[in-house]
Amino acid sequence: MYKLGAYNQDDRMSDLVCDNYPVLLVMSRFGIALGFGDKSIGEVCRENGVHTGTFLAVVNLLLNEGEAEEYRGDISVGALLGYLHNSHDYFLHFRLPAIRRNLLGAIDCGGKDIAIAIFRFFDEYVAEVQKHMRYEETTVFPYVNALLRGERPAGYSIAVFRKRHDQVEAKLTELKNILIKYYPASGSNELNSVLFDIFTCEQDLASHNYIEDYLFVPAIQELERKIEETR
Repeated sequence: MYKLGAYNQDDRMSDLVCDNYPVLLVMSRFGIALGFGDKSIGEVCRENGVHTGTFLAVVNLLLNEGEAEEYRGDISVGALLGYLHNSHDYFLHFRLPAIRRNLLGAIDCGGKDIAIAIFRFFDEYVAEVQKHMRYEETTVFPYVNALLRGERPAGYSIAVFRKRHDQVEAKLTELKNILIKYYPASGSNELNSVLFDIFTCEQDLASHNYIEDYLFVPAIQELERKIEETR
């Protein structure tokens, strides 16, 4: 039976997962393993050293339960930072390489121009995602860690990140159009499976960007404000 309304710490974690299986990805990015029996969300989070409010904020926002402003009062920036870092690792080292391997098995690469175009578009897309996430790992996250130590590095603010936080969906849309409209697949199961993975990966990346824009950035702006007030 599906729950109506937002989840809270007293709801069972197993109910959350069974009703909303994409939450499995959120759990793994917070470092929560399966095997929690009938324990509540709060119990599972505490046993895994996860900040419950941050976990619930991410889960409920991704399930379209409420607005981001409702959850910003109980956020651990450190926990959110770990979640985003693990998300990057998932996309760059697991999800995108797996899609490319499956695409290689589904496409006839016998010198056809369309096959060459497909892989060119995919590799260009991956390069854009890598650039996007590398900037966050090397510039944004170290800046946030400095803020968490009570320091305020000069010459940068989260507003800079917000202005250049570009979306990376355009190249993937072109790839989907090529596969759907122009690639004459001899068998549909393999290619349709890859296409399904591309669609779900796109949705996952969009959700990732949403959490950054509406939860992470405002939390960092508040952290910046508090540090400025102490000066």
